[in-house]
Amino acid sequence: MKQYLDLVRTVLDTGTWQDNRTGIRTISIPGAMLRFDLQNDGFPAVTTKRLAFKSVIGELVGFLRASRSAADFRALGCKVWDQNANENVEWLANPYRLEEDDLGPVYGVQWRAWPAYKLIEADKKSQIVHAQERGFRVVGVVKDQGVDKVLLYRAIDQLRDCLDTIIKNPQSRRILFHGWNCADLDAIALPACHLLYQFLPNVTTKEISLCLYIRSNDLGLGTPFNLAEGAALLHLVGRLTGYKPKWFTYFIGDAHIYENHLDMLNEQMQREPYPAPQLKISDRIPDYAVTGKYEPEWLDQIEPSDFSLEDYQHHAPLTAPMAV
Repeated sequence: MKQYLDLVRTVLDTGTWQDNRTGIRTISIPGAMLRFDLQNDGFPAVTTKRLAFKSVIGELVGFLRASRSAADFRALGCKVWDQNANENVEWLANPYRLEEDDLGPVYGVQWRAWPAYKLIEADKKSQIVHAQERGFRVVGVVKDQGVDKVLLYRAIDQLRDCLDTIIKNPQSRRILFHGWNCADLDAIALPACHLLYQFLPNVTTKEISLCLYIRSNDLGLGTPFNLAEGAALLHLVGRLTGYKPKWFTYFIGDAHIYENHLDMLNEQMQREPYPAPQLKISDRIPDYAVTGKYEPEWLDQIEPSDFSLEDYQHHAPLTAPMAV
């Protein structure tokens, strides 16, 4: 994780101070990248403090289950959504907030059940049939500027579609999913930060890589968390599709450090990183490379206990407040 510390140093040395919506200043730079060879460098878990691995995996499992409640994440061992659900003043006043702990259609909802609509002129029968063949269903007829149109709906499982494409057409350069749904931005406690995931299988080497784009990343708390979560997802996808995880490339739009995280990060800068651990996935999750049987339904059956870190050495825990 030396490159993580190098990025922190770059932001501290070259960044500029800026105000933001949280009221806590950040020092930031535009555009940053980290790249990990998961086969040779190990799992990208921060070692200059203790990674909250249980919380990382709890959140990932919550996303896989399309959870939209902080209570669901808590039950999975992840409490990072509590403040966004119940202490964000703007969200508390939002008419789309349903009840205590509600977050709106956050990450997992978009990953596994993206709400897709088509509005097709009623006389375009072939278009309507084509949409229905692709899983859309008619939900109504509306008049738009005097023209009768058919409204169709489908919940798209973007992540499952990625796995299907890896199996059926691994040479595709369109194996991606994202969480930036413009129609839902006003109905979400926190618009997606890690918003675009692209899987890149290599049929020749039977390796799979992941490029992740994050629009805004808090280097103190967010980056270690999101790095581990993205790498764990890549390992899972590789397991279910028969590919070995290889490159994990992590792009950041706005890379920033909150002012009240400086003490924590300065302490980490004084610590020598330990060797990276290895990620272990439970044997109960089928390995396509071994079984030859494609079982994507396991996306819905993952438990936090299915992931563990082996040989994880780390320095003493460090904490800092999350900006909401």
